[in-house]
Amino acid sequence: MRNSMKVAKWEIKRNLKNKTFVIGLFITPIIIIAFMLLGSFFGGDDEFQEDSTTVFVNDQLGVFPHLEETVSQTGFLWELEQTDSEYGELKELLQEREHTALIVLDEQTLDSGVVSVYTSEEINPYFLNQVQVLEGPLLATQLQMLGLTAEELEVISRGVSFDIVDASNMEEGSVSEEEVMEGETEGFAGLDRAVPGAFAGFIMLSIVFTGMAIFQSASQEKKDKIAEIILASITPGELMQGKIYGYFVLGLIQAFVSIVLLVPFFLWRMDMMHLLEHLFVPELLFFVTIAILGYLLFAALFVGVGATMADMTTAGNFQGMVMMLPFLPFIFIGPVFSNPSGLMAQIGTYIPFTSPGVLLMRLSILEEWPWIEISISLVILLASIWIFMKLAGKIFQVGILMYGKNATPGEIWKWIRA
Repeated sequence: MRNSMKVAKWEIKRNLKNKTFVIGLFITPIIIIAFMLLGSFFGGDDEFQEDSTTVFVNDQLGVFPHLEETVSQTGFLWELEQTDSEYGELKELLQEREHTALIVLDEQTLDSGVVSVYTSEEINPYFLNQVQVLEGPLLATQLQMLGLTAEELEVISRGVSFDIVDASNMEEGSVSEEEVMEGETEGFAGLDRAVPGAFAGFIMLSIVFTGMAIFQSASQEKKDKIAEIILASITPGELMQGKIYGYFVLGLIQAFVSIVLLVPFFLWRMDMMHLLEHLFVPELLFFVTIAILGYLLFAALFVGVGATMADMTTAGNFQGMVMMLPFLPFIFIGPVFSNPSGLMAQIGTYIPFTSPGVLLMRLSILEEWPWIEISISLVILLASIWIFMKLAGKIFQVGILMYGKNATPGEIWKWIRA
C-alpha cells in the first residue's frame, strides 16, 4: 500500500507538471462557457433568464386575491398590481414600458368568457401561455354566480384525469386508490434527487475521462522502456493500484476545476442559486459512492488493457472497444427516462458496465427507490470490481513487460488463465 501511494503521488505530480494536462483542466469548462455565450449572443438572453412581467389587473369582480394566490403557486416572474385604470388610460404606459400587461376583468368577461389582455410591444414570449393559468379562478367565479353549492363546485372544478395502468399490474376488479396514487407519484422525484444525481454523474464522467489517460500512461512507459526500472523496486500490482489511485485524484481535480469555473457562470447567467439548496442532501453521498464505484470498475479495465498496448497510435479494435465502455449507459437514456421502472431500466441496472450510469439516472427520477434492485445491482458491481481488479492484475503483470506489438484477445485470455 505504501508503494502504491508513492506511485499515485508520482502520477499526480507528473501530470500536474504536464502542460497538456494543465491546459486540458481549463479548456473543457472554457469551451462550455464559450458555446453558451455564443448561444446567448446569437439567440438573445431569453434562453438564460426570463424577464419579470408587470401585470396590471383592472378587477371589477373581486377576484384579485385569488389571482395573486394562483400566480404565487406557479412561480411565474409576475409583478401583479391592482389598478382602476382601463386600457385607454394605460395605453401610453404600455407603449413606453416593456414587459407590461393589463388584464381587464368585468361583467362582460363573465358573460362572454373572453378576458381582455393588453400587452406592451416587448413582452415575455412565454406570457401568452402563462396567462392561461388564470382560467381556474375565473371559472370558479363563473360557477359561483350560477348558485352552485360548495360540493358541486368542488366536483366540477376537480375535472377528469386519466390514469394509465399496465394490464399486468391489474388485479381482478378495479384499481385501488392506493395504486392510482402510486401511479401519480411515480416519475420525476424533484430537485432533491435530480440535482445531486446530475452532480454525481458529472463527477463520474470527469473521473472516468481522466482515468482514460491510464491507457496512455502504461503504453508510454512501455514505449520509453522505463517499466523495468519501475518494477525493480515495486511489484506490478502496486504499480497498477498506484495508477488507479493517482488518476482518481486527478479526476477529482478535473471535476473541482470545472465546478469552480462553471458554477459561478451558471449562477450569473441562469439564476441557479436556488439549486444549491437541493445539492447538499443526504442522497448526495450515496450518489457519489456509486460514481466512485463506476470509476474503479473502468479504471481496472483501463489499466489492464493499457498494459497490452505497445503504442496508443496502434491501438487495436479490442482496445478501442474497451475505451467505449463508459459510454454504454447513454444507450439507456431513452428507456430509463420514459419508464424508470421498466424492463430495459432494470436490465441496465444489473449490467456492470452500465450499472453506475443507469442507477444514477433511475434514482434521480424515481420517487420510491427499489431497494431490492439497488442492493442486487451494488452486489454485482462490487463483485465485478473485485473480479476485474484481479484479472487486470494478471494482465498488467505480463503486458507491462511485453514490447513490440499489441496483445490479441487470445493472448490476454492465456495470461488470465495462467
